[in-house]
Amino acid sequence: MSNPSLLILAGDGIGPEVMAEVTKIIGWFGARRGVTFDVSEDLVGGCAYDKHGTPLHDDTMARAQEVDAVLLGAVGGPKYDSLDFSVKPERGLLRLRKEMDLFANLRPAQCFDALADFSSLKREVVAGLDIMIVRELTSGIYFGEPRGIFTEGNERVGINTQRYTESEIDRVARAAFELARKRGNKVCSMEKANVMESGILWREVVQRVHDTDYPDVELSHMYADAGAMQLCRWPKQFDVIVTDNLFGDLLSDAAAMLTGSLGMLPSASLGAPMANGRPKALYEPVHGSAPDIAGQGKANPIACILSFAMALRYSFDMGEDATRVEKAVEKVLADGVRTADLLGEEGAVPVSTAQMGDAVVAALDASL
Repeated sequence: MSNPSLLILAGDGIGPEVMAEVTKIIGWFGARRGVTFDVSEDLVGGCAYDKHGTPLHDDTMARAQEVDAVLLGAVGGPKYDSLDFSVKPERGLLRLRKEMDLFANLRPAQCFDALADFSSLKREVVAGLDIMIVRELTSGIYFGEPRGIFTEGNERVGINTQRYTESEIDRVARAAFELARKRGNKVCSMEKANVMESGILWREVVQRVHDTDYPDVELSHMYADAGAMQLCRWPKQFDVIVTDNLFGDLLSDAAAMLTGSLGMLPSASLGAPMANGRPKALYEPVHGSAPDIAGQGKANPIACILSFAMALRYSFDMGEDATRVEKAVEKVLADGVRTADLLGEEGAVPVSTAQMGDAVVAALDASL
């Protein structure tokens, strides 16, 4: 049986720094758990443009289609702002999502007890928070046609079209229900059925999928604006939230700040199953390339490490080992170990990016 394969695309800015700490974790699994990954590395984003004149080379795209999972760091930076839209670093990430057909974006928002005071909300509101937002990623208003800036009479008008097919809604709803069965068995679907026809269709299809194949899962519906309010009022009422591309973009960023730091948040983008039964998958931290701190050892690698934990769970069927990594992170934070984004409390132990990675590896050692 071949080893699980992983393509690492560290990208730009702090991407290579946080990814270096993930490679320590991968190495630990080989040395201490006897689990070896076939790891290859390539370029994406600005660094790919610098070398190839494109943010994602065709050969890299082909490799991404072949491996069991892709792990991405971050893309972009101010040096690329003047590039044509078609070759901006972010286009590399969008191409990966589109051509791999990664339709379900999983964004967990988990608040470790040790970091509850870093949230802008009260401790009792966020301590112990563990929710999952499932965002449809390949359709909706970001991809619908017609779109563009046009001239009508003597002024310009910008047009974007919200468009969803039944099958697109169906498959992301199923992804949410399957996840819920492994968690709290509860799904809240969010749309704007009160003012948008696409929202009416969304609600109808989600309800039909539930009634036909997932009647055991508790389902509720909520308008997305009300959902945003409830996320701030009492987020622990939710387990899995499923929503469209636009609302998922907004709601997942709002939920991200409940946890105290973007440096803590992983994500997964999943597609249809491959021949081996595993879904096509890309894992990445939610944070950006943070060029202002790149190369200074200030970046928090935890989001990238937790993204690898998600890969263990969803791509490699290694749920217990995923939990082991998450518990190691929790132990390190409980011990007061903090990168620059988490400093500010009395007794905190300030560490560099590399030292945080070392601390997680030490906690993994202690878990054996």
